Amino acid sequence: MKLAIIGTGNMGKAILAGILAEGIFDSKDINVCDVRKEAVDSVCEQYGTNGFTEAAKAVEGCDYVLMAVKPIHFDAALASLKDSLKAGVIVLSIAAAVKCDRIKGILGEGVKFVRIMPNTPAQVQCGVSAVCPVGLSDDEVAYVKKIFESCGEVILCDEKTLDAIGCVSGTGPAYVMLFIEAMADAAVSLGIKRDDALKIAAGTVMGSGQLCLKTGLHPGVLKDQVCSPGGTTIAGVMALEENGLRNAVIKSVLAADEKTKEMAKG
Repeated sequence: MKLAIIGTGNMGKAILAGILAEGIFDSKDINVCDVRKEAVDSVCEQYGTNGFTEAAKAVEGCDYVLMAVKPIHFDAALASLKDSLKAGVIVLSIAAAVKCDRIKGILGEGVKFVRIMPNTPAQVQCGVSAVCPVGLSDDEVAYVKKIFESCGEVILCDEKTLDAIGCVSGTGPAYVMLFIEAMADAAVSLGIKRDDALKIAAGTVMGSGQLCLKTGLHPGVLKDQVCSPGGTTIAGVMALEENGLRNAVIKSVLAADEKTKEMAKG
């Protein structure tokens, strides 16, 4: 089995690192491609993959092709390599807001493909990937799922659900980073060293997420467990409510949804 990765940005490299860590493909069976030769050379030196600057050559003989390019470059990149795809290839697209109809329109009938919406925590194998397969067999779906499980959690879904998931998991890391930064700033204002403040804030977010996932308890229940009557935590929660934290978070996700719909129109 051979894999081509078109694009060497953060997500492309994150998925590559996960695949190699889990031994899903051997490095000698992975071709990476980028128009920037220095970017290709850097990835090949780090991971031992094969490097290309022409996508059409990179995909020759490959069973899977991962399109890890930005939406603005997607159509041109896919069109440039489609005639070099082997029969039975499966194309994997992680381009945000690039709909299945758009991919199918470029590839033509009979080419199998998958839309995936990963997120940046995939860089540390703690990501969430929404996966929407088109025309794949059960065994092929299972293999694609295995590929992206190397980077974290995988949710199989239809296209409508994938776009909705992306508005939460795809954009969410930015919101969480703002929250971590704000908590760290508050800690610094209380006299805590900046490095320690960031560790405390990020560790608290990470631990709280794991607590929610591993206990299976509703976050409201876990929140109530910390809020002693008349205590410090409930005072902080009241301040968050007064300043509209939940409303702001909900509106941010809905704003991302509106932007996704706008981008999908081209």
